[in-house]
Amino acid sequence: MNRSRGWGIFAIVLGALIAFPALALADCDAKPGTVITKQNWMQYKDCFSEGVQYFWQGAGFWKMPDDVEIHVGPQHHWEYPKEFTEANEKYGGQARLVPQANGEYQLENYIAGFPFPDPSGPEKGTEIAANVTYRLQSFLYAGFPDNGSAAPFYTKDRFNNWNQETVDFDYRQLAYNWDPAVPRVDPNAAGAWYSEWLMVETPEQSRYTADLTIFWQDNLKDESNYVFIPALRRTLRLATSARCAPLLGSDMTHDDQRVGWNGGVGKFNGKFIRDQNLLELTMMNLKETGNFPGSYDGTLGWPKPSWGDWEVRPVDVIDVQRVPSMQAGYCYGKRRMYIDKQFYQTMSEDLYDSNMKLWKVVWMGLDEGMLDGKWKEFGAGGIIETYWDVQNDHVSYVTSAGREGKPFITGVMVKPQYNDVVKYSTPAGLAQLMR
Repeated sequence: MNRSRGWGIFAIVLGALIAFPALALADCDAKPGTVITKQNWMQYKDCFSEGVQYFWQGAGFWKMPDDVEIHVGPQHHWEYPKEFTEANEKYGGQARLVPQANGEYQLENYIAGFPFPDPSGPEKGTEIAANVTYRLQSFLYAGFPDNGSAAPFYTKDRFNNWNQETVDFDYRQLAYNWDPAVPRVDPNAAGAWYSEWLMVETPEQSRYTADLTIFWQDNLKDESNYVFIPALRRTLRLATSARCAPLLGSDMTHDDQRVGWNGGVGKFNGKFIRDQNLLELTMMNLKETGNFPGSYDGTLGWPKPSWGDWEVRPVDVIDVQRVPSMQAGYCYGKRRMYIDKQFYQTMSEDLYDSNMKLWKVVWMGLDEGMLDGKWKEFGAGGIIETYWDVQNDHVSYVTSAGREGKPFITGVMVKPQYNDVVKYSTPAGLAQLMR
Protein backbone atom coordinates (compact mmCIF):
# COMPACT_ATOMS: atom_id res chain seq x y z
CA MET A 1 0.00 0.00 0.00
CA ASN A 2 1.07 3.59 -0.63
CA ARG A 3 0.97 5.01 2.88
CA SER A 4 1.24 8.61 1.70
CA ARG A 5 -1.61 8.27 -0.82
CA GLY A 6 -3.88 11.28 -0.73
CA TRP A 7 -1.43 13.63 1.00
CA GLY A 8 -0.88 15.84 -2.02
CA ILE A 9 -4.61 16.10 -2.68
CA PHE A 10 -5.60 16.95 0.87
CA ALA A 11 -2.67 19.09 2.02
CA ILE A 12 -4.53 22.29 1.17
CA VAL A 13 -7.36 21.53 3.57
CA LEU A 14 -5.41 19.80 6.35
CA GLY A 15 -5.51 22.84 8.58
CA ALA A 16 -9.28 22.74 8.64
CA LEU A 17 -9.48 18.98 9.01
CA ILE A 18 -7.33 18.79 12.10
CA ALA A 19 -8.76 21.73 14.02
CA PHE A 20 -9.92 20.74 17.48
CA PRO A 21 -13.12 21.97 19.11
CA ALA A 22 -12.85 24.52 21.87
CA LEU A 23 -12.81 22.46 25.03
CA ALA A 24 -15.05 23.17 27.95
CA LEU A 25 -13.49 21.66 31.07
CA ALA A 26 -16.74 20.52 32.64
CA ASP A 27 -16.62 17.15 34.37
CA CYS A 28 -17.52 14.07 32.37
CA ASP A 29 -21.06 13.29 33.50
CA ALA A 30 -21.76 9.88 31.96
CA LYS A 31 -23.62 7.79 34.51
CA PRO A 32 -24.02 4.00 34.32
CA GLY A 33 -26.76 3.15 31.84
CA THR A 34 -25.92 6.08 29.54
CA VAL A 35 -25.68 5.28 25.82
CA ILE A 36 -23.64 7.80 23.83
CA THR A 37 -24.44 8.17 20.13
CA LYS A 38 -23.83 10.69 17.35
CA GLN A 39 -27.05 12.39 18.39
CA ASN A 40 -26.07 13.15 21.99
CA TRP A 41 -22.24 13.03 22.03
CA MET A 42 -21.83 16.78 22.57
CA GLN A 43 -23.40 16.36 26.01
CA TYR A 44 -20.55 13.97 26.87
CA LYS A 45 -17.66 15.42 24.85
CA ASP A 46 -15.55 16.02 27.96
CA CYS A 47 -15.50 12.24 28.49
CA PHE A 48 -13.10 11.87 25.54
CA SER A 49 -9.65 12.96 24.49
CA GLU A 50 -9.39 15.89 22.10
CA GLY A 51 -8.39 13.51 19.32
CA VAL A 52 -11.45 11.31 19.81
CA GLN A 53 -13.60 14.46 19.87
CA TYR A 54 -12.19 15.16 16.42
CA PHE A 55 -13.67 11.85 15.24
CA TRP A 56 -17.02 12.75 16.77
CA GLN A 57 -16.97 16.07 14.93
CA GLY A 58 -16.65 14.26 11.62
CA ALA A 59 -14.61 17.00 9.96
CA GLY A 60 -11.87 14.73 8.54
CA PHE A 61 -11.61 11.43 6.74
CA TRP A 62 -11.64 9.44 9.99
CA LYS A 63 -15.02 9.87 11.68
CA MET A 64 -17.31 8.03 14.02
CA PRO A 65 -19.63 5.57 12.24
CA ASP A 66 -23.28 6.58 12.07
CA ASP A 67 -24.38 3.64 14.24
CA VAL A 68 -21.76 4.18 16.96
CA GLU A 69 -22.90 3.41 20.52
CA ILE A 70 -20.86 3.64 23.70
CA HIS A 71 -22.56 1.96 26.64
CA VAL A 72 -21.49 3.26 30.05
CA GLY A 73 -21.26 0.85 32.95
CA PRO A 74 -20.24 1.12 36.61
CA GLN A 75 -16.71 1.96 37.64
CA HIS A 76 -14.59 -1.03 38.63
CA HIS A 77 -12.11 -0.98 41.47
CA TRP A 78 -8.69 -2.57 41.61
CA GLU A 79 -6.10 -2.60 44.37
CA TYR A 80 -2.36 -2.74 43.86
CA PRO A 81 -0.70 -6.02 44.85
CA LYS A 82 0.32 -5.84 48.49
CA GLU A 83 3.97 -6.17 47.50
CA PHE A 84 3.73 -3.19 45.14
CA THR A 85 2.06 -1.09 47.83
CA GLU A 86 4.83 -2.03 50.25
CA ALA A 87 7.46 -0.96 47.69
CA ASN A 88 5.71 2.40 47.31
CA GLU A 89 5.58 2.88 51.06
CA LYS A 90 9.20 1.88 51.56
CA TYR A 91 10.84 3.69 48.63
CA GLY A 92 8.32 6.35 47.60
CA GLY A 93 9.67 9.88 47.80
CA GLN A 94 13.32 8.86 47.53
CA ALA A 95 13.64 9.26 43.76
CA ARG A 96 14.78 12.60 42.34
CA LEU A 97 14.88 14.17 38.89
CA VAL A 98 18.17 16.05 38.66
CA PRO A 99 18.34 18.63 35.81
CA GLN A 100 21.39 18.40 33.57
CA ALA A 101 23.11 21.19 31.67
CA ASN A 102 21.54 20.12 28.35
CA GLY A 103 18.00 19.99 29.77
CA GLU A 104 17.86 16.26 30.43
CA TYR A 105 16.87 14.75 33.80
CA GLN A 106 18.97 12.20 35.64
CA LEU A 107 16.75 9.86 37.68
CA GLU A 108 18.46 9.18 41.02
CA ASN A 109 17.62 6.97 44.00
CA TYR A 110 14.89 4.99 42.26
CA ILE A 111 14.53 1.45 43.62
CA ALA A 112 11.01 0.07 42.99
CA GLY A 113 7.32 1.03 42.82
CA PHE A 114 6.31 4.38 41.39
CA PRO A 115 9.24 6.82 41.45
CA PHE A 116 6.82 9.60 42.45
CA PRO A 117 3.74 8.23 44.27
CA ASP A 118 2.39 11.78 44.69
CA PRO A 119 3.51 13.93 41.73
CA SER A 120 3.49 17.62 42.58
CA GLY A 121 5.29 20.92 42.17
CA PRO A 122 6.83 22.50 39.07
CA GLU A 123 8.01 19.11 37.74
CA LYS A 124 4.64 17.41 38.22
CA GLY A 125 4.25 16.62 34.51
CA THR A 126 7.72 15.09 34.27
CA GLU A 127 7.16 13.10 37.46
CA ILE A 128 3.92 11.71 35.98
CA ALA A 129 5.86 10.76 32.84
CA ALA A 130 8.39 8.93 35.04
CA ASN A 131 5.56 6.98 36.66
CA VAL A 132 4.30 6.01 33.20
CA THR A 133 7.73 4.63 32.39
CA TYR A 134 8.12 2.69 35.67
CA ARG A 135 4.49 1.72 36.16
CA LEU A 136 3.01 -1.40 37.76
CA GLN A 137 3.58 -4.39 35.49
CA SER A 138 4.72 -8.00 35.40
CA PHE A 139 8.42 -8.75 35.06
CA LEU A 140 7.57 -10.63 31.82
CA TYR A 141 4.92 -10.47 29.09
CA ALA A 142 5.08 -13.02 26.28
CA GLY A 143 3.00 -13.93 23.25
CA PHE A 144 3.85 -16.89 21.00
CA PRO A 145 1.73 -19.32 18.96
CA ASP A 146 2.08 -21.98 21.67
CA ASN A 147 2.04 -19.66 24.70
CA GLY A 148 -0.76 -17.12 24.87
CA SER A 149 -1.19 -15.42 21.55
CA ALA A 150 1.08 -13.72 19.06
CA ALA A 151 -0.01 -10.12 18.41
CA PRO A 152 -1.74 -9.24 15.13
CA PHE A 153 -0.80 -5.90 13.55
CA TYR A 154 -3.60 -4.83 11.18
CA THR A 155 -2.92 -1.88 8.87
CA LYS A 156 -5.58 -0.24 6.71
CA ASP A 157 -5.73 2.59 4.18
CA ARG A 158 -8.54 5.00 3.26
CA PHE A 159 -9.88 2.51 0.67
CA ASN A 160 -10.37 -0.17 3.37
CA ASN A 161 -7.50 -2.22 1.97
CA TRP A 162 -5.92 -4.00 4.91
CA ASN A 163 -2.98 -6.23 5.69
CA GLN A 164 -2.20 -8.47 8.66
CA GLU A 165 1.15 -9.17 10.24
CA THR A 166 1.45 -11.48 13.25
CA VAL A 167 4.20 -10.74 15.74
CA ASP A 168 5.63 -12.73 18.66
CA PHE A 169 6.60 -10.60 21.65
CA ASP A 170 8.70 -10.93 24.80
CA TYR A 171 8.85 -7.84 27.06
CA ARG A 172 10.92 -8.08 30.24
CA GLN A 173 11.65 -5.88 33.25
CA LEU A 174 15.25 -6.52 34.25
CA ALA A 175 15.61 -4.09 37.17
CA TYR A 176 13.50 -2.21 39.75
CA ASN A 177 11.29 -5.29 40.20
CA TRP A 178 8.81 -4.91 43.05
CA ASP A 179 7.77 -8.56 43.56
CA PRO A 180 10.03 -10.22 46.19
CA ALA A 181 9.69 -13.50 44.26
CA VAL A 182 11.77 -11.93 41.46
CA PRO A 183 15.31 -10.54 41.87
CA ARG A 184 15.26 -6.76 42.17
CA VAL A 185 17.88 -6.74 39.40
CA ASP A 186 18.12 -9.77 37.11
CA PRO A 187 21.59 -11.38 37.30
CA ASN A 188 21.82 -11.13 33.49
CA ALA A 189 20.64 -7.51 33.28
CA ALA A 190 24.11 -6.18 32.35
CA GLY A 191 23.01 -2.63 33.15
CA ALA A 192 19.63 -2.85 31.41
CA TRP A 193 16.30 -2.24 33.10
CA TYR A 194 13.84 -3.15 30.31
CA SER A 195 13.86 -5.01 26.99
CA GLU A 196 11.33 -5.27 24.16
CA TRP A 197 11.63 -8.15 21.67
CA LEU A 198 9.38 -8.58 18.63
CA MET A 199 9.58 -11.15 15.80
CA VAL A 200 7.37 -11.50 12.72
CA GLU A 201 5.58 -14.86 12.43
CA THR A 202 3.45 -14.09 9.38
CA PRO A 203 3.48 -13.36 6.48
CA GLU A 204 6.00 -16.04 5.58
CA GLN A 205 8.15 -13.73 3.45
CA SER A 206 8.83 -11.55 6.53
CA ARG A 207 9.15 -14.35 9.06
CA TYR A 208 12.06 -14.11 11.53
CA THR A 209 12.43 -10.37 11.05
CA ALA A 210 13.05 -9.32 14.66
CA ASP A 211 13.43 -6.09 16.58
CA LEU A 212 15.06 -5.68 20.02
CA THR A 213 15.15 -2.52 22.11
CA ILE A 214 17.11 -2.30 25.38
CA PHE A 215 16.61 0.50 27.92
CA TRP A 216 19.31 1.11 30.53
CA GLN A 217 19.32 1.67 34.27
CA ASP A 218 21.31 4.81 33.50
CA ASN A 219 18.32 6.66 32.13
CA LEU A 220 20.49 9.15 30.22
CA LYS A 221 22.15 6.40 28.19
CA ASP A 222 20.62 6.09 24.72
CA GLU A 223 18.51 2.99 24.33
CA SER A 224 20.02 0.31 22.10
CA ASN A 225 18.02 -0.92 19.11
CA TYR A 226 18.84 -3.98 17.00
CA VAL A 227 17.11 -5.63 14.07
CA PHE A 228 17.64 -9.14 12.72
CA ILE A 229 17.42 -9.36 8.90
CA PRO A 230 16.66 -12.97 7.90
CA ALA A 231 17.73 -12.49 4.27
CA LEU A 232 21.19 -11.48 5.51
CA ARG A 233 21.26 -13.89 8.47
CA ARG A 234 22.69 -11.06 10.53
CA THR A 235 21.86 -8.50 13.21
CA LEU A 236 22.20 -4.77 12.60
CA ARG A 237 22.42 -2.07 15.24
CA LEU A 238 20.19 0.88 14.40
CA ALA A 239 21.00 4.55 14.85
CA THR A 240 19.22 6.57 17.53
CA SER A 241 17.17 8.25 14.79
CA ALA A 242 15.47 4.89 14.19
CA ARG A 243 13.24 5.79 17.13
CA CYS A 244 11.11 7.63 14.56
CA ALA A 245 11.03 4.86 11.94
CA PRO A 246 7.82 2.83 11.44
CA LEU A 247 7.74 -0.20 13.70
CA LEU A 248 7.45 -3.37 11.58
CA GLY A 249 5.54 -1.51 8.88
CA SER A 250 2.86 -0.12 11.21
CA ASP A 251 1.83 3.45 12.06
CA MET A 252 3.69 3.10 15.36
CA THR A 253 7.28 4.14 16.00
CA HIS A 254 9.64 2.73 18.61
CA ASP A 255 8.62 5.62 20.86
CA ASP A 256 5.00 4.38 20.69
CA GLN A 257 5.80 0.75 21.37
CA ARG A 258 4.84 0.10 25.00
CA VAL A 259 1.05 0.49 24.89
CA GLY A 260 1.58 4.21 24.59
CA TRP A 261 4.63 6.34 25.20
CA ASN A 262 7.92 4.44 25.12
CA GLY A 263 10.38 7.32 25.23
CA GLY A 264 11.65 6.92 28.75
CA VAL A 265 12.16 9.61 31.36
CA GLY A 266 15.24 11.81 31.02
CA LYS A 267 15.16 13.01 27.43
CA PHE A 268 11.62 14.41 27.66
CA ASN A 269 9.89 17.19 29.58
CA GLY A 270 6.38 16.73 30.92
CA LYS A 271 3.93 19.60 31.35
CA PHE A 272 0.85 19.06 33.46
CA ILE A 273 -2.26 20.30 31.62
CA ARG A 274 -5.29 19.34 33.69
CA ASP A 275 -7.24 16.70 35.58
CA GLN A 276 -10.05 15.10 33.61
CA ASN A 277 -12.51 12.26 33.82
CA LEU A 278 -12.26 9.97 30.80
CA LEU A 279 -14.36 7.13 29.51
CA GLU A 280 -12.13 4.05 29.42
CA LEU A 281 -12.76 0.53 28.17
CA THR A 282 -11.15 -1.58 30.89
CA MET A 283 -13.16 -4.83 30.83
CA MET A 284 -12.78 -5.67 27.16
CA ASN A 285 -14.21 -8.74 25.44
CA LEU A 286 -11.04 -10.22 23.93
CA LYS A 287 -12.99 -12.44 21.54
CA GLU A 288 -14.42 -9.32 19.94
CA THR A 289 -11.05 -7.55 19.91
CA GLY A 290 -9.59 -10.50 18.01
CA ASN A 291 -12.39 -10.52 15.42
CA PHE A 292 -10.97 -8.16 12.80
CA PRO A 293 -12.62 -6.63 10.81
CA GLY A 294 -15.99 -8.13 11.78
CA SER A 295 -16.26 -6.56 15.24
CA TYR A 296 -14.68 -3.22 14.27
CA ASP A 297 -17.31 -0.60 13.49
CA GLY A 298 -17.23 1.30 10.22
CA THR A 299 -14.26 2.62 8.30
CA LEU A 300 -12.89 4.06 11.56
CA GLY A 301 -12.81 0.58 13.12
CA TRP A 302 -14.25 1.79 16.42
CA PRO A 303 -15.21 -0.72 19.14
CA LYS A 304 -18.75 -2.04 18.86
CA PRO A 305 -20.95 -2.33 21.99
CA SER A 306 -20.10 -6.05 22.05
CA TRP A 307 -16.58 -5.11 23.18
CA GLY A 308 -17.98 -4.23 26.62
CA ASP A 309 -19.21 -1.34 28.73
CA TRP A 310 -17.06 1.74 29.25
CA GLU A 311 -16.46 3.40 32.62
CA VAL A 312 -15.50 6.85 33.86
CA ARG A 313 -12.05 7.04 35.43
CA PRO A 314 -9.91 10.03 36.48
CA VAL A 315 -6.86 10.78 34.34
CA ASP A 316 -3.92 13.19 34.30
CA VAL A 317 -3.50 15.08 31.04
CA ILE A 318 0.12 16.00 30.27
CA ASP A 319 2.13 17.16 27.28
CA VAL A 320 5.42 15.37 26.72
CA GLN A 321 8.09 16.89 24.48
CA ARG A 322 11.70 16.07 23.68
CA VAL A 323 14.03 18.34 25.71
CA PRO A 324 14.92 21.42 23.60
CA SER A 325 18.53 20.37 23.02
CA MET A 326 17.30 17.11 21.41
CA GLN A 327 14.24 18.28 19.46
CA ALA A 328 15.97 18.74 16.07
CA GLY A 329 15.04 15.88 13.75
CA TYR A 330 12.69 14.22 16.23
CA CYS A 331 9.40 12.97 14.75
CA TYR A 332 6.91 14.33 17.28
CA GLY A 333 6.62 17.95 18.29
CA LYS A 334 4.28 17.14 21.16
CA ARG A 335 2.54 14.15 22.67
CA ARG A 336 -0.62 14.88 24.67
CA MET A 337 -1.23 11.94 26.97
CA TYR A 338 -4.32 10.93 28.96
CA ILE A 339 -3.03 8.80 31.83
CA ASP A 340 -5.06 6.73 34.27
CA LYS A 341 -4.40 8.29 37.68
CA GLN A 342 -4.26 5.02 39.60
CA PHE A 343 -2.16 2.86 37.28
CA TYR A 344 -0.30 5.44 35.16
CA GLN A 345 -1.35 3.59 32.01
CA THR A 346 -1.78 5.76 28.92
CA MET A 347 -5.36 5.50 27.63
CA SER A 348 -5.37 8.04 24.78
CA GLU A 349 -2.85 10.25 23.02
CA ASP A 350 -2.85 13.09 20.51
CA LEU A 351 0.44 13.10 18.58
CA TYR A 352 1.64 16.25 16.79
CA ASP A 353 4.30 16.50 14.11
CA SER A 354 7.32 18.80 14.36
CA ASN A 355 5.21 21.67 12.99
CA MET A 356 2.64 21.12 15.75
CA LYS A 357 -0.04 19.81 13.41
CA LEU A 358 -2.09 16.86 14.59
CA TRP A 359 -0.61 13.72 13.09
CA LYS A 360 -1.99 10.70 14.93
CA VAL A 361 -4.87 9.97 17.27
CA VAL A 362 -4.24 7.07 19.62
CA TRP A 363 -6.70 5.05 21.71
CA MET A 364 -6.14 2.08 24.02
CA GLY A 365 -8.52 -0.53 25.40
CA LEU A 366 -7.70 -2.99 28.19
CA ASP A 367 -8.94 -6.10 29.91
CA GLU A 368 -8.34 -7.16 33.48
CA GLY A 369 -6.48 -10.38 34.09
CA MET A 370 -4.22 -12.35 36.39
CA LEU A 371 -0.83 -10.73 36.82
CA ASP A 372 1.78 -13.48 37.23
CA GLY A 373 -1.05 -15.85 38.08
CA LYS A 374 -1.48 -14.21 41.52
CA TRP A 375 -3.24 -10.84 41.31
CA LYS A 376 -6.34 -9.79 39.37
CA GLU A 377 -5.28 -6.42 37.96
CA PHE A 378 -6.22 -3.58 35.65
CA GLY A 379 -4.89 -4.19 32.13
CA ALA A 380 -3.25 -7.55 32.94
CA GLY A 381 -5.54 -9.56 30.63
CA GLY A 382 -4.96 -7.93 27.27
CA ILE A 383 -4.70 -4.73 25.26
CA ILE A 384 -5.58 -3.11 21.99
CA GLU A 385 -3.88 0.03 20.76
CA THR A 386 -5.00 1.92 17.67
CA TYR A 387 -3.05 4.57 15.76
CA TRP A 388 -5.05 6.65 13.27
CA ASP A 389 -2.82 8.75 10.99
CA VAL A 390 -5.03 11.76 10.21
CA GLN A 391 -2.56 13.27 7.76
CA ASN A 392 -2.14 10.20 5.53
CA ASP A 393 -5.51 8.49 6.11
CA HIS A 394 -3.96 5.31 7.43
CA VAL A 395 -4.52 3.27 10.60
CA SER A 396 -2.91 0.44 12.58
CA TYR A 397 -4.68 -1.79 15.10
CA VAL A 398 -2.50 -3.86 17.44
CA THR A 399 -3.97 -6.35 19.89
CA SER A 400 -2.48 -8.94 22.22
CA ALA A 401 -5.57 -11.16 21.95
CA GLY A 402 -5.05 -12.71 18.53
CA ARG A 403 -7.83 -14.32 16.51
CA GLU A 404 -8.61 -16.64 19.43
CA GLY A 405 -9.15 -13.83 21.93
CA LYS A 406 -6.59 -15.16 24.39
CA PRO A 407 -5.42 -13.24 27.47
CA PHE A 408 -1.87 -12.16 28.27
CA ILE A 409 0.57 -14.74 29.60
CA THR A 410 2.71 -13.07 32.25
CA GLY A 411 5.52 -13.75 34.68
CA VAL A 412 5.92 -17.27 36.02
CA MET A 413 3.04 -18.43 33.79
CA VAL A 414 5.25 -17.98 30.70
CA LYS A 415 6.71 -21.26 29.39
CA PRO A 416 10.35 -21.75 30.44
CA GLN A 417 11.69 -21.59 26.88
CA TYR A 418 10.41 -18.01 26.59
CA ASN A 419 11.63 -17.00 30.05
CA ASP A 420 15.18 -16.62 28.75
CA VAL A 421 17.03 -13.34 29.27
CA VAL A 422 19.94 -14.10 26.96
CA LYS A 423 17.74 -15.18 24.06
CA TYR A 424 15.12 -12.43 24.27
CA SER A 425 16.87 -9.51 25.99
CA THR A 426 20.31 -9.40 24.36
CA PRO A 427 21.59 -8.93 20.79
CA ALA A 428 23.37 -12.28 21.12
CA GLY A 429 19.94 -13.87 21.32
CA LEU A 430 18.99 -12.51 17.90
CA ALA A 431 21.86 -14.53 16.43
CA GLN A 432 20.03 -17.69 17.57
CA LEU A 433 17.11 -17.08 15.21
CA MET A 434 16.71 -19.42 12.21
CA ARG A 435 18.97 -22.04 13.79
